[in-house]
Amino acid sequence: MKPMLNWSQIDTLLLDMDGTLLDLHYDNQFWNHRVPEHYAEYHQVSIDEARQLVHSHFKQVAGTLNWYCLDYWQTTLQLPIRELKTRTVDLIRLRDDVPPFLQEARRAGKQILLLTNAHPDALALKNQHTNLEQFCDQQFSTHSFGACKEDQRLWQRLHAEVGFNPGRTLFIDDGEAILDSAHTFGIGHLLGVENPDSQLPAKVFQRHRSFDNYAQLQPIMST
Repeated sequence: MKPMLNWSQIDTLLLDMDGTLLDLHYDNQFWNHRVPEHYAEYHQVSIDEARQLVHSHFKQVAGTLNWYCLDYWQTTLQLPIRELKTRTVDLIRLRDDVPPFLQEARRAGKQILLLTNAHPDALALKNQHTNLEQFCDQQFSTHSFGACKEDQRLWQRLHAEVGFNPGRTLFIDDGEAILDSAHTFGIGHLLGVENPDSQLPAKVFQRHRSFDNYAQLQPIMST
């Protein structure tokens, strides 16, 4: 069902990056497939053993800032993560439906803020290989606030930094737990992205409205 938005009640677009504005296929391929392969090669273990070990590490820090931290994974896995990430940059892609949506949002006078849990170096890499930066008024990595979006401290610190009106903000993310966190803080408008990875089946959101194409959110009327 097409999400119904009253754009006259929205001043700020607060947008996740990976899986929301960019195809999550790059990150899923890198972390779920390439990292275990690299680990097996570097540490001379079987691919099955590497997968089990790497995914065990993932589970231990899921939902924390370390899960998103390149420094943490370089140390924990003893791999040159930053260098390895550059080997698959051909998979970094801006969703086709994103530019028209953001261009119209800008014409309508909406504030456009990117908020990602990705490490600042990962954000820089994505900007290098897409034109994402030109669509945003500001970009924030949660690492600069010392807390990820799953943590209420992030929202408090972001609000203190930017001063947006939570009740007049639309937050879009591909993670339901993160949308829950934003709801707890008081963000007034929330939407989930059903198709974050173009190569995987659509996901179902249980507690939040969702969509699969940004054209469903248009037109955006100026206020």
